[in-house]
Amino acid sequence: MLELAPLLVSALILGLLGGGHCLGMCGGLMGALTLAIPPEQRSRRFRLLLAYNLGRILSYASAGVLIGLAGWAAANSPAAMLMRILAGLLLISMGLYLAGWWSGLTRIESLGRGLWRHIQPFANRLLPVSSLPRALLLGALWGWLPCGLVYSTLLWAASQGNALDSGLLMLAFGLGTWPVLLATGLAAERVTALLRKRSVRMAGGLLVIVFGIWTLPGPHQHWLMGH
Repeated sequence: MLELAPLLVSALILGLLGGGHCLGMCGGLMGALTLAIPPEQRSRRFRLLLAYNLGRILSYASAGVLIGLAGWAAANSPAAMLMRILAGLLLISMGLYLAGWWSGLTRIESLGRGLWRHIQPFANRLLPVSSLPRALLLGALWGWLPCGLVYSTLLWAASQGNALDSGLLMLAFGLGTWPVLLATGLAAERVTALLRKRSVRMAGGLLVIVFGIWTLPGPHQHWLMGH
């Protein structure tokens, strides 16, 4: 668990810094969730947004466990090394995207659109959200929205080769995205404006690139693990 701690912190930071990307993918939904709720019922709106985000984060954690099982099955095989390389390259690509230096990662998001076409009708039936269970379920469904940032992190999680570690890593990543989307739903303009600043996006992108290089196999991995 001590060896996992730096990865969990990294995943948390990745989720937080990837908030600018989350604004584009899910920001509109967060606004839609609040349209049917009177402004004076702020406490109710806050609970619904919490439930939605909890469902979304639980979806990330569940996906992490599932892909962690696949990573465990592929452990000590050439596929495990390939997953680690792909995870590192995807994280580097995401860093370039977040910094505004390369937009090719958007093509990867198209890979999940086929699955989303089957899920979206069920999500639409839950709108407008008027209860906590509906908000929780909608968040759980929306967690499968095609997203290059999530795909990159999932591959990173799979490279851990352990279902529990992969699930915890995705949970930490989801918790990192929580403040941004919650602030968006509550119309916290200062937070969203900060994350849209080019300097913040570039700094976040550079840090994600570092995560990607760190994930790639190499001598630095043995040094980090104390071997």
